Amino acid sequence: MFFNRMESGPASISDAVHLEVITGLHGTMMPTILAAACQAMVGAITTYETGDMMTAGLTVAGVVVAVVRLAEIFAFRRRLAAPPRLGRAEAVHWERRYIAGTVVTAFVLGVFAARSIVLGDALCSVMAIGIGFGFGAGVVARLALRPVAALLDLAAIAAPAAIVSFMQPDLRHVGLGLLILMYVVASFEMVRLSFNASISQITLKRQFEQLARSDPMTGVSNRSVLARDLPVMLSAGMVAVHTLDLDRFKEANDRFGHPAGDALLKQVAGRLKALAAPDDLVIRMGGDEFVLVQRAASDAEAMARRIVQSIGRPYEVDGQVIDLGASVGVAVAPDDGRTAEALLSRSDKALYRAKQNRGGYVLASELRMADNPTASREPVEGVAA
Repeated sequence: MFFNRMESGPASISDAVHLEVITGLHGTMMPTILAAACQAMVGAITTYETGDMMTAGLTVAGVVVAVVRLAEIFAFRRRLAAPPRLGRAEAVHWERRYIAGTVVTAFVLGVFAARSIVLGDALCSVMAIGIGFGFGAGVVARLALRPVAALLDLAAIAAPAAIVSFMQPDLRHVGLGLLILMYVVASFEMVRLSFNASISQITLKRQFEQLARSDPMTGVSNRSVLARDLPVMLSAGMVAVHTLDLDRFKEANDRFGHPAGDALLKQVAGRLKALAAPDDLVIRMGGDEFVLVQRAASDAEAMARRIVQSIGRPYEVDGQVIDLGASVGVAVAPDDGRTAEALLSRSDKALYRAKQNRGGYVLASELRMADNPTASREPVEGVAA
């Protein structure tokens, strides 16, 4: 196959990688500004030297297209900074707008170079073709991750100048046409190689980021995710933190061995993921301690009850039926705290009480009211005493 993994459709790369690619395309305005400035300069010189009005019109068109493209880049950056997060379909729309702008720019520069060849002014032709070659080099660098767009751009730049060159009845122009075609072939080969290398690098980076966020044994998130994501979730409104320890896990681990203990932890993580909503967090803190952060905290007690029931069902490991239990401490923001530290502290205290009760769940609000009957009417700030 001529290209390897060079599709630009939805199946080619993940949503996260695709968004990173589109953001990179809009990451700089300098190539657009420089291309317009160079065309304006060369167009003004050529128009002054030859009096050709078509060159003047192409120069104005190039500047207008550049202004429109700069406005599109500004609009994308404003959209990227505003909620909600950019989805795949919308990102594809912005990508197509960007690519349409580059193709139009390339075609204008290609016709501009072709016109300079027709005019017969050698120096003006060199400058105009040089702009086209320079833009083509930029295409190789910027659009390597969108190879179809790069091919369209290179064809739009080269085709007008190559056609005009081959139409001239002398060997020099035929040589120029062949040189332009060889430049396009070489450029697209560089696009192909850069695409494969860049996609591999971006995918590896995403995989390493995911590994850094995951617990290697169970596949759920690790405690670094809790430290980063819980404050963000708190800023969005009510959340519930369910901190849980496994009851009788140490006995099972000692009796059946560490491989069985590892299998139990994986099954526990699977049951917690099955209980969690798509936007909830399931965290393994270490050992047999887990945290489930629930966004829809209005049914926090019902979730705690489901956790205890689910974790309490028998497990089968290597033909052995093993019984565990769960002690769960529940803290709900904002009543039990408005910071991540406060919620985790209160849920830990509720977990400790649940373990004293030999399993089940305890709500942090029950502890507050037991310690201070007026606490439910007082706003909670910081970590509980």
